[in-house]
Amino acid sequence: MESPVSPKLPPRDRLLAYARFFATRRSIEGDVPRLLPLDSLSDDERAACKALEHELLALRDAAVRPTARVQVAMRRSWLFSDTGPVTMVCAQLAVEQVGSFADPAQPNYTELQSFADLDSLIELHGHVRAENPAMDVYFKASPSVVPDDLSGHVVLLGGIIWNEITERLYETTNLPVRQIRDRSMETGEVFVADLDGKGHKFAPKWRDSTQKDLIEDVGLLGRAPNPLNSNRTLTICDGVHSRGVLGAVRSLTDARLRDSNEEYIARNFGNSPLFAILVRVPVIEGKTMTPDFNAPGCVLYQWPRDTGV
Repeated sequence: MESPVSPKLPPRDRLLAYARFFATRRSIEGDVPRLLPLDSLSDDERAACKALEHELLALRDAAVRPTARVQVAMRRSWLFSDTGPVTMVCAQLAVEQVGSFADPAQPNYTELQSFADLDSLIELHGHVRAENPAMDVYFKASPSVVPDDLSGHVVLLGGIIWNEITERLYETTNLPVRQIRDRSMETGEVFVADLDGKGHKFAPKWRDSTQKDLIEDVGLLGRAPNPLNSNRTLTICDGVHSRGVLGAVRSLTDARLRDSNEEYIARNFGNSPLFAILVRVPVIEGKTMTPDFNAPGCVLYQWPRDTGV
């Protein structure tokens, strides 16, 4: 930078002039420093000038070129630069899954008791509101969603089993990851993604064959242009179970890991509006751990795949 008051990168032409000036001592011979014409340089001076040009231009290019850490300073996945709004869509639990307080006839009726993936909703809603304090941020159970709710930034929390909106919007994106029901598992739906032309299944891990003690779930973080308004985004935070949903959410909200995970996204996808990552979500002592995208084996699948990881 040439000025400490108004720092700017010098233009290329000025760097070439600097190289020519410092390529020869003749530039400072005499009372007044001068820039010699290029055709007046000797062969040795021309070689020195070329070497200096190469070095100075490389330094300038390095300053201009965004590194992963520069990109992560610019990339905050939950910060939106427009007017929004943001609508988070959760599944509504089946009647047999809710407690008595989810009944509107109850004096202690609590609407949120009928929401699936409530941990994920609370975690993400607070984070998005903090990132976008002037923006309207809503949350709704899928049966309450109206068309206008789907024309802003839309965040889908949870899978397809209780959420028709998630299923329909999944179908309209170009993400090559889908969720299917699996007869071998009654508690969730597994992910399937294309690997080398074949559908590969990604399932959780259990402590034993009884499938009672979950030790590792699978989470999906996906982003695409909103198919109902391409000026806004569609984000999918999904999992085989609710632990996978929470892991996908916390990957970009956890204060200890979100920056390095944002760096991973920046390094692998740049500013692409379309990507998908399937990750392992460890469960330890019943607690959901935040995925670390940079840890070996954490990322099970990512798309686009030709990103040079």
